[in-house]
Amino acid sequence: MRVAAFLLGTLLLVVPEILRVYYIMPFPGSQEDVATDLRQVNIAYWLHTNIWWVRLIGLALLLGPFLHYLRKGNWWKRISVILPATLCALVFYAFNFRFMADKMFYPPKEKTFTPIPSPGERGAMPDSVANHLAIVVERNGDARAYPIELIGYHHQVLDTVGGELVLITHCTVCRTGRAWKPEVNGQPETFRLVGMDHFNAMFEDSRTGSWWRQVNGECVAGPLKGQRLEEVPSAQLTLAEFASLHPKGLVFQPDPHFTEQYAGLVDYDEGTIASSLEYRDTASWQMKSWVVGVVHKGYARAYDWNDLVRLGAIRDTFSGDTIIVQQPAIAWSGRDQVFQGDTVSFDVNILRTTASGYATDSLSGELSYMTISHSEPIPAYQEFWHSWRTFHPNTTRYVPKK
Repeated sequence: MRVAAFLLGTLLLVVPEILRVYYIMPFPGSQEDVATDLRQVNIAYWLHTNIWWVRLIGLALLLGPFLHYLRKGNWWKRISVILPATLCALVFYAFNFRFMADKMFYPPKEKTFTPIPSPGERGAMPDSVANHLAIVVERNGDARAYPIELIGYHHQVLDTVGGELVLITHCTVCRTGRAWKPEVNGQPETFRLVGMDHFNAMFEDSRTGSWWRQVNGECVAGPLKGQRLEEVPSAQLTLAEFASLHPKGLVFQPDPHFTEQYAGLVDYDEGTIASSLEYRDTASWQMKSWVVGVVHKGYARAYDWNDLVRLGAIRDTFSGDTIIVQQPAIAWSGRDQVFQGDTVSFDVNILRTTASGYATDSLSGELSYMTISHSEPIPAYQEFWHSWRTFHPNTTRYVPKK
């Protein structure tokens, strides 16, 4: 009986500790087979909320036999209980202080912002910086850019933009940038990074301990399961484009406490990072291929990054409207639009001004023109194809005209 109790206690102190973290972190095999259900997340959440009861039962079963053999057993019996007990201690440390998401990725300790110098001004951005991608949020005339190579480490930055609390988030494994209103049931909320679901970052709220997906703000486990956070409009732009559109805008700066961690995301912008979870597959429609996903009138469509690079911009008819999709992740829907000609080659900066008025731009090829009036930006996101198709299972793909 002592042996059986000791073995059962050891299993209860080892297996649940591993599984509650394994199921919500990108360990080999932990995320690949959950594309259609949340069973592993539900198991991890149950273990997460009940782990102290499991630990107490395990300790109660293990402690008696451990002390008995330690006091009265011969040397090999002592070793046979010391080694498993040591294993339990090592597993407890590793899966509570090393492999937990919030012990690997921390929110910024210092949030500083600087304006972008004007072209020709002393300290103006070099091209290497100007081409860095950032999540841009503008509220009440206050525009701020958050470079993804910085917030990609933090996963979240809680900030006040234009007098409003905004949670800016980025998941590097999905390449998803989103901004959310950090309120739950009308109350301001703080979140901690807890793990991932379907390779997407998950956050835990401080009041109910519910788990929320980063990509769509959906609560997937806990008392608030089924609720959603309110999305704050954002865009993904280069810093040069941000400076052009928002000359008085501010840029989030590196936190000096995390210089070494930021270095691990160098080249993430370009997709040439060595990590198999974060690199870009330059072929089309592969797991790690880049796409721009667009949501319009409740429908989703993905545009291949290679097509956007080749064409510069894509004109498409989607959900009954003519839309324009551009890099890095911009989409416009226009009313009263007139198009002539099929070849698309747009001036990106001209098109981006159409949200506030009227623009006419010539198309390449034969003499033909495009007129847009009353155009409006629509949600568009640059991310990995595996992420877009997972969280938009009914998405369609754009196929260029031949």
